[in-house]
Amino acid sequence: MTRLKLGVIGAGHLGKIHAKLLSTIDDVQLVAVSDPFAAARQAIEDQFSVPTFADYRDLLGLVDGVILAAPTDLHAEIGSDVLRAKKHLFIEKPITTTSEDADRLVALAKQNGCTLQVGHVERFNPAWSAAESMLEHPKYIEAVRASSFPGRCLDVGVVMDLMIHDIDLVLSLTSAPVQRIDASGLSVISDHEDVAEARITFECGLVANLKASRISPAAARTMQVYGPRGYANIDFSGPSATLIQPEASIAERSFELSAAGPLADFREQLFSHWLASQSPEIQPRNAILDEQHDFVISIQSGSQPTVSGADGARAVAVAEQVLEAIDCRQWLGDTSEPEQVGAYATPPESVEAASQRIHQQRKAA
Repeated sequence: MTRLKLGVIGAGHLGKIHAKLLSTIDDVQLVAVSDPFAAARQAIEDQFSVPTFADYRDLLGLVDGVILAAPTDLHAEIGSDVLRAKKHLFIEKPITTTSEDADRLVALAKQNGCTLQVGHVERFNPAWSAAESMLEHPKYIEAVRASSFPGRCLDVGVVMDLMIHDIDLVLSLTSAPVQRIDASGLSVISDHEDVAEARITFECGLVANLKASRISPAAARTMQVYGPRGYANIDFSGPSATLIQPEASIAERSFELSAAGPLADFREQLFSHWLASQSPEIQPRNAILDEQHDFVISIQSGSQPTVSGADGARAVAVAEQVLEAIDCRQWLGDTSEPEQVGAYATPPESVEAASQRIHQQRKAA
């Protein structure tokens, strides 16, 4: 079989990881890398001994497909050029910053017969796979995703940067339309929201509460999924998963605590019998390498990738709704004061500060 010729656009932190992993896949040849910065190109040449280009267009004639790891605000323009050149495209998440641009890339991929895959890497996390038996028909999901300030990806806020992972995971579990979104967020140190929370209600009855922060002193990547068979507690960073399966009477809503015997005994047996807990053994895997393999297999077989362009576009559309809800959030109830609406709201004057101000005014009078 002829080796698949792939290139990488963007030689930053994630682009270097992609380049390194591509060089380990047997039926793939890393043939070129593009980055506008000379230092980044030199580092790639030194490590991988492949040609580099300042202009990404110069590598398109050398490759069958591209991994796009450039800043998010460039995804639409570069992705369009790649697909018009009839090259397969793996594009890091989010696919674009707007659903309009995302839909355009999906249409271009279809028009030119190209595979379009989006890098929502948590779909390949082994903890997610281990919890598969508990993920069917979920009714309530709670997720927390937090990190310290990244120093990169500042072209978008925390919704498109971090929360988008959990939005994609939730959407992978239901095809139902969104019924309602309530959200709030605050810009603390950057030009976009740095913390955000959203409550997403779907027409099927599923409710998802998502929280994200990129100014957190403690990192977190956790999700709890509750469904008819029980619930899963997933730690993506572990990776680990705890699966809880209720005893039949609890699942069927016929359970009566008064008939379960002494409370002390019930407490001791709670997670061994009544809410049986198990933690499947998880073998750590390189999720980025797994999604690269998925990209290669999709190109070679003509099948849809695990995370298609349409999946990425759907995630962006929901993220846009979250951002719209954040922009409309009124922090002091029914107010038209612009400084108290949205992610850039300023804190209202505290009681102590107001008292000091009034005291100073009276003293001056």
